[in-house]
Amino acid sequence: MALVERIAERRAGAGDPRALVGELRRALVLVPVDAGGLWTAEFGGVRWICGFTDEGALARFVRARDSGDGRDTGRAWEFAELRGARLLDEIIPAMDEPAGVAINVADPAGAMLFPPVTGIVPDAVAVDADDIHGGGSDG
Repeated sequence: MALVERIAERRAGAGDPRALVGELRRALVLVPVDAGGLWTAEFGGVRWICGFTDEGALARFVRARDSGDGRDTGRAWEFAELRGARLLDEIIPAMDEPAGVAINVADPAGAMLFPPVTGIVPDAVAVDADDIHGGGSDG
């Protein structure tokens, strides 16, 4: 099942969250490249890698980002095509800050966030790993 379909299931309150993460891990994700690096945005203390399931979703993002009103500005954006597992297992741990993946952010009805928590990113970079593994602070 494609990532878009798994996202739709979860947004409808159905489907298995683990299957959704598994689908992201298997999916090829398009990530815009800007100034030599992957395009990210900061929100809520998390650095989000913005990824897209296809060129149409990426184009909607580019139009919204470049013009502010969704019009085509004609600007060409470079992008990398990466397996979701590489984003989660290699790129996020190398970022040295809490980071997750935001999929299809220009599609309000089809967007999905994959936050930096246990079960999505490696435990070593999960923001909740101390709580889950009993290493939390004495409050």
